[in-house]
Amino acid sequence: QEQLMESGGGTVESGGSLNLSCAVSGWTESTYCMGWYRQAPGHELQGVAHLTSMGAITYEGSAKGRFTVSHDNEVMTTYLQMKNLRPEDTGMYFCAAASCEFMVKERRYMHWGKGTQVTVTF
Repeated sequence: QEQLMESGGGTVESGGSLNLSCAVSGWTESTYCMGWYRQAPGHELQGVAHLTSMGAITYEGSAKGRFTVSHDNEVMTTYLQMKNLRPEDTGMYFCAAASCEFMVKERRYMHWGKGTQVTVTF
């Protein structure tokens, strides 16, 4: 029922910017916890940023200071603004979601999008 769809990926040169969107449909929970992850070929899935409906925002690793996560309740869409991109940022970016009650209990996201490709060239 709940579906996530990422968009906005593409190819940019080092130092460039991209803005990703995660559109959420069929959401019926009163709260939401959203996350952005990325995965390069042969690498583990890596957390990028997290946002909750209560206003908490966290970033992981190299995303800190360069990426900004935000959310628009009117269209139930989570965004990831990426600046000063580096080749090591290349990968498939995934959006994930769960009610925050679920997150507290299960320590994981429940719903995942199919991903959008981000490629940063030298």
